[in-house]
Amino acid sequence: MQARTPGTAHLLWTIVGRELRTVGRTRTFYLLAATLAAVVLGITWIGGGYTAGYLPTAVDLLTPLELLVPIVAVAFGYRAILADKQRGELDVLETYPVSPREIVLGVYTGRAVGLAAAIALPLAVAAVAIALTGDDTVAIYATHAGADSPVLFARFLVLTVLFGLVVLAVAIAISSLVSATRSALGLSVVALVALLVGFDLAIVYGLAEGILGDTDLLYSLAISPLSAYRGLVLETTVVVATGTGPQVASPLASLAGLAAWTVGSLAVAIWGVRR
Repeated sequence: MQARTPGTAHLLWTIVGRELRTVGRTRTFYLLAATLAAVVLGITWIGGGYTAGYLPTAVDLLTPLELLVPIVAVAFGYRAILADKQRGELDVLETYPVSPREIVLGVYTGRAVGLAAAIALPLAVAAVAIALTGDDTVAIYATHAGADSPVLFARFLVLTVLFGLVVLAVAIAISSLVSATRSALGLSVVALVALLVGFDLAIVYGLAEGILGDTDLLYSLAISPLSAYRGLVLETTVVVATGTGPQVASPLASLAGLAAWTVGSLAVAIWGVRR
């Protein structure tokens, strides 16, 4: 009797399971997750977020997470494909009916689960602490219909996880293009500088030189993953809660920008595995 060939879904989930086991066995990931949790909970405690409310806590955490989430995401993904190359596992996978697309999606999904947990868990703990210890100042924070609520913090949590997953896709793309750990580290540093500083500086330069007008700024923020994330948080939490102030970003354009970065990076990773 001819052996049955494993289906695509089975192969994909096998790769996902392998990545989850890798994340679970890697102490560095635990250290990064613990560091991120310590920063989130520490800032929440020192900033009085436990009693101030959900929105003040989100505002306090926004800037630190803009820096820390990309670093953690890159650490989770910059060797994901490279390690398989170095161990010869990609050569083994080529003997199975599994495509480069399935390899990349499986690796990304497995790493994404670990990264999402590392980001979401400390934020969820902070939200629970606020719910248990918050005082009556939350109720009078705003007089508008969008006053401070756990829904706003939930949006912040989801957007922060989404931001991390976008950067993870970029890191996996880098991992697929290099052949040595040193090269992966170098390109990862370049990518972090570009994501954290470069694109924002390009937008500022465009405004200063008149290349971008004030009306274009809402949509040009989508070019930078960091600016898109920041704009989404401000537009869907702060502005909604206060009910006043100018529009700071286009949510649809920002979401489209994040989606484009994710899909484009994974497409590059697929090409890198195939070549």
